[in-house]
Amino acid sequence: MGDVLSTHLDDARRQHIADKTEKILTEFLHFYEDQYGVALFNSMRHEIEATGMPQAQLLWRKVPLEERIIFSGNLFQYQEDNKKWRNRFSLVPHNYGLVLYENKVAYERQVPPRAVINSAGYKILTSIDQYLELVGNCLPGTTSKSGTAPILKCPTQFPLILWHPSARHYYFCMMTEAEQGKWQAVLQDCIRHCNNGIPEDSKVEGPAFTDAIRMYRQSKELYGTWEMLCGNEVQILSNLVMEELAPELKAELAPRLKGKPQERLRQWIQISDAVYRMVYEQAKEHFEVVLSKLQLARPAMEAVIRTDMDQIITSKEHLANKIRAFILPKAEVCVRNHVQPYIPSILEALMVPTSQGFTEVRDVFFKEVTDMNLNVINEGGIDKLGEYMEKLSQLAYHPIKMQSCYEKMELLRLDGLQQRFDVSSTSVFKQRAQIHMREQMDNAVYTFETLLHQELGKGPTKEELCKSIQRILERVLKKYDYDSSSVRKRFFREALLQITIPFLLRKLAPTCKSELPRFQELIFEDFARFILVENTYEEVVLQTVMKDIMQAVKEAAVQRKHNLYRDSMVMHNSDPNLHLLAEGTPIDWGEEYGGDGTGGNGSPCPDAPEAATLSEKRRRAKQVVSVVQDEEMGLPFETSPEPLSPASLDSVTEPRGMLAQNLQAESPPPAGPLLNGAPAQESPQPVADSEASSPPSSLLWHLPPGEAADHEPPKPSDQETGEQVSNPSGCSPIHTTTEDSAGVQTEF
Repeated sequence: MGDVLSTHLDDARRQHIADKTEKILTEFLHFYEDQYGVALFNSMRHEIEATGMPQAQLLWRKVPLEERIIFSGNLFQYQEDNKKWRNRFSLVPHNYGLVLYENKVAYERQVPPRAVINSAGYKILTSIDQYLELVGNCLPGTTSKSGTAPILKCPTQFPLILWHPSARHYYFCMMTEAEQGKWQAVLQDCIRHCNNGIPEDSKVEGPAFTDAIRMYRQSKELYGTWEMLCGNEVQILSNLVMEELAPELKAELAPRLKGKPQERLRQWIQISDAVYRMVYEQAKEHFEVVLSKLQLARPAMEAVIRTDMDQIITSKEHLANKIRAFILPKAEVCVRNHVQPYIPSILEALMVPTSQGFTEVRDVFFKEVTDMNLNVINEGGIDKLGEYMEKLSQLAYHPIKMQSCYEKMELLRLDGLQQRFDVSSTSVFKQRAQIHMREQMDNAVYTFETLLHQELGKGPTKEELCKSIQRILERVLKKYDYDSSSVRKRFFREALLQITIPFLLRKLAPTCKSELPRFQELIFEDFARFILVENTYEEVVLQTVMKDIMQAVKEAAVQRKHNLYRDSMVMHNSDPNLHLLAEGTPIDWGEEYGGDGTGGNGSPCPDAPEAATLSEKRRRAKQVVSVVQDEEMGLPFETSPEPLSPASLDSVTEPRGMLAQNLQAESPPPAGPLLNGAPAQESPQPVADSEASSPPSSLLWHLPPGEAADHEPPKPSDQETGEQVSNPSGCSPIHTTTEDSAGVQTEF
């Protein structure tokens, strides 16, 4: 390939990229500082005024996947540095970062992983043709013709490719179609989780950031959904910069790339990856500085809000009334002519696959509990209960078993509505609904666990236990029906707002936006950090369409085919003491009902060795998904360096100290942010790529108090992002490096 980076990314061009990035970041961070004060005020006001949503019937698990391995097996990975395919022992821990080891022996010997890949912003492709179609659109004149050599030769017929518009691509192969399907489901779950990264329990920083992204893009006349709102804040900022920078670089560098179309594409992918990492590092530094500055200023801002809350509210309402009087006639005409007629069609398109998905969740839960009950009757009774419940407890995080639920949402099509309302992609809505499905499944399972655990305290016989399981199952399903109805209705309202509000703002902009500055004089200077004209204007626009959306969802709830509760049917908490049960210690089924060192009733055996400490128990990873392939069968095109253990991957039940140290969410971030990192090196020089997670799955438009979205599961930290290659010694600190085309590693 030649020295591509040094040729096309010389010092002058790197400086130009840095200057352009600086300009974009400075402009965006100004929006972020403005939105921070508004989000802080809204958060504090909500705490005081909000009555909250009706209490959910199902319980929720506080730590869903602590110290567990979700999936493990062998992957055949393409190494770009030496253009060879290598067998990698791979696993997906609780943080959803794909971890690649040299082989299983390396994992068992606690050798640090070769790479950790965060998949936020990626797409999974299952064929070379799909990949060629996407990469062929990267550069003009590089579309591969039939009969020409492909950009990548795959040794099997079952590839999986992780594709990103700016970052490095990852190439994997499986031996069979079944293995390909399993790994596709697993990696799609990783993408779904990592895309949903900005935690919603961040009541100030999260809303401030997403609102700032929206305001910034609208200032560039970019309305509607944005497919690259995924990853953590720094990833999203990098995507934002690349959205403006990539077209300019393409126009500049495309004519200068040499070689055949395939070679030019490889060069562009390498250049884009290097630029993306440069941008990421710069964005990380700037964002941390601004965030630190705002957090220092927060106590003083909170003091002002507490002191002047009533005056700020009065001032904002006065401003809103003035803006409403100005735009309401225009907004109502726009809603009546361009939005209202299409709301039923949008809602129907959303409701059909969503309702099917939630019905499938119910069916899967029912089947798994029923099968477990039959096993209790036929195979060992209470003595086997711990083993069955261990598997059931992680049902929501079993990518294969949940796949049938997620697939229903893939049927979502907006067709002509998508063009009319400028919806760039439906993936935002698909992933959001799928996350809700996973949450509701886990809530149902956890509620079932809690009620069953309470029942076991009565010492039932096997026959009594089976009847209790059936009774508890019916009880939980009723709670699931109610909660899933509430979640779906909230999701429909969020989705309709996300589709229609940007459309309305774009329609009203020519006649309204230029008039907004004159309303600034209505805001007292002392309150200017907490009230913005632009935000108040958007809230007024939202209110003009909200009543139509609420009415449409209310009418849809009457249709039996969608299995929604009517708003008038309020199910008050039928188990007032149930939520108190969830406050106790998390249930360890393996420890209490079966497993080493305990009797069948969960009590310690008198002659058992001293029990492991709690910390040691937590270090034991519990695999919840079946093995991908028999690792004793060597992959073709490669000789194994040493014989592998004959043990099945099901025996992989210990997270090594190294894995816990490197991959826990609370670990500090590495020194550098190589989001898409250089290829894994044979050299002991470590490479660390920092990346995290964020949300195209989080809907941007915030509903009125009481309509906030659900909390998301825990997100991976920067430590588990990008591809990071660890020092085999496991002792030295992680350094950030890149690699030029000659294979020379250079520290940033």
